[in-house]
Amino acid sequence: MTSPTAFDATARAALDHALDYVRAWVEYRAWRLRVPGVQYAVWYDGGLRLSGAVGFADVEAGVALTPAHRFRIASHSKTFTATAVLQLAERGALRLDDTVATFVPELADAPSGIGEVTVRELLEHGGGVLRDGLDGDYWQHARPFPDEDELLAMVRADGVKTDRNAAFNYSNLGYSLLGMIVARASGTDYRSYVTAHIIRPLGLDGTQPDLDPDADYAVGYSGLHVAPARVPIPHVDTHAMSSATGFASTAEDIVRYLAAHRIGSGELLDDGSKRLQQRMLWESEPGSGRGYGLGMIIERVAGRRVIGHSGGYPGHITRTLLDPADGIAVSVLTNAIDGPAHELSNGILTILDAALETPGHRTAAAPNPLPGDTSSFEGRFAAPWGVLDVVRLGDRLLAVSPVGPEPLAGKDELEVVDDDTLRIASGDGFGSIGELVHYTRDAAGETVRVRGSGGMTMWAFDPARAEGEVPWGTLG
Repeated sequence: MTSPTAFDATARAALDHALDYVRAWVEYRAWRLRVPGVQYAVWYDGGLRLSGAVGFADVEAGVALTPAHRFRIASHSKTFTATAVLQLAERGALRLDDTVATFVPELADAPSGIGEVTVRELLEHGGGVLRDGLDGDYWQHARPFPDEDELLAMVRADGVKTDRNAAFNYSNLGYSLLGMIVARASGTDYRSYVTAHIIRPLGLDGTQPDLDPDADYAVGYSGLHVAPARVPIPHVDTHAMSSATGFASTAEDIVRYLAAHRIGSGELLDDGSKRLQQRMLWESEPGSGRGYGLGMIIERVAGRRVIGHSGGYPGHITRTLLDPADGIAVSVLTNAIDGPAHELSNGILTILDAALETPGHRTAAAPNPLPGDTSSFEGRFAAPWGVLDVVRLGDRLLAVSPVGPEPLAGKDELEVVDDDTLRIASGDGFGSIGELVHYTRDAAGETVRVRGSGGMTMWAFDPARAEGEVPWGTLG
């Protein structure tokens, strides 16, 4: 059995330092995009390393979002379901090549042929099963999510849309059937099984397989792509579709859960099942490099092969990533139907990856070595033209802008000249390579402003204090 990767002291220190910028970057992006709330967490070296929340759990009531508020994590549910199926396969309670009809004999003679689809094909979305049914308006709360009888009726006549193993066809109905199979193979109901065999063993106290009326949820909101203002969207139980989309959790819990899928962790599954679960079986689109295993999305982020899942529930958009090679897990949960969970999770992993970047991975020559402490240069600065962050990631001091979705796009690398001066050592030739950045400090040594790229002044900037005013006052 392979032991999970542990970082050496230098790498661990670089990651730990980068967490301060992760927090600052997420908080700025949430502020700039005017998202109601963002909850986030980072896991590495076998433990939770960062947990944060910004914005509101309830905008109308003025309730600040905390790391304890729960979010509907929607299709993350599929990872729990796939893990449950693989557990049952390890125990001999089912085989992946069993058919649906083996456990749901009501569908043995279904005109759609759904009874012939195998458990494995449902897990990998290769069974040709209809995605959400002919009437999917339960996703818009126009009617309740289907119960078990309605689910069986939905798949009986029209459940299969194409030949088995012909293509990748993502299916919430397929994973809803897997919930029934888990229940019948285990001899208990689905929600009880995953609670007893996944949630409790990992101590996921903020996680449950569907709506808990006593839990403290973040209110979900509509998007700004259809109206000038957001409106609240109620939470509902997903009934027979819990196994496809019903789960609720926190960012802290979900990174802990996904980290348990590290090879060698000794948790949830044996390593053979984990390797099977994390093997890409289908590309979502030919040539995309993004695809699906058994309940896991597999893709590349920041040059890393990552596994995990995203989730879209009415009012909540969420995403969690794990690099199984070194055990870094990132989760971002947002409470808006247009929430930037993908952007933010990608950005966090990009920042952490940059902190670990070795000289051999660089495209530009490294500047002079940095002193041990560069904190007097680090910070956020703004002017009418934009916002600039000076941040140390690993052994590099970088100038980056948090204004765009990619945290390191257009970065400049800086070197220290003296206690109040930096030089732009490398970057885009359209910028100011080779020029100096001068710091002006107050009597206490705090940075008041910098004069840098293009010879223009930028002022120390805190978005939390920027409502109705800007640090440079009136220009002109």
